[in-house]
Amino acid sequence: MNQSNLQTVDWSAIPAPEDDGAAAHLTGARMPDVTLSATDGADVALGGLRGWSVLFFYPMTGRPDVALPDGWDQIPGARGCTPQSCAFRDLSRDLTDCGVSALYGISTQTTPYQQEAAARLHLPFALLSDAELTLTEALSLPTLRVEGMVLIKRLTLILRDDRIQKVFYPIFPPDRNAADVMDFMRGR
Repeated sequence: MNQSNLQTVDWSAIPAPEDDGAAAHLTGARMPDVTLSATDGADVALGGLRGWSVLFFYPMTGRPDVALPDGWDQIPGARGCTPQSCAFRDLSRDLTDCGVSALYGISTQTTPYQQEAAARLHLPFALLSDAELTLTEALSLPTLRVEGMVLIKRLTLILRDDRIQKVFYPIFPPDRNAADVMDFMRGR
């Protein structure tokens, strides 16, 4: 399965997020000693990652049987979690070939909710749940509130061991993020 199988999104009709400076403090920071549950049943200790790792954060994936929040497409940066995840899926082997030893998608959705998306999208990597906001608070990640939910704004961190080397924020359009990460890994 590749991105061409996805419904085409007209990104020009979606408002782009602006850089609000909410991720400026992350470059050079160390990952905290936080463990998150993964869709593959593992617990992932983020402070213990070694080698090159890519962590992409997204607000939430939609489900075919659940309506998205009202006005979702008009919230800057909200739309595009599935295209972003599928782009990472499609480039996951290439990222491994470039030295990435760990690739995870992270949201504040619960692990059971994420398991549906991981299976439906045929993701070769696990999604991690920060439903308790442990990592979000420890790193002071940028968030948005929608219909009573605290969601992480879309950003991607590239780590070398436990230190953040590169931050992509804001990200738009989301389906190009994996290619931008690939370019960084090739050029490092």
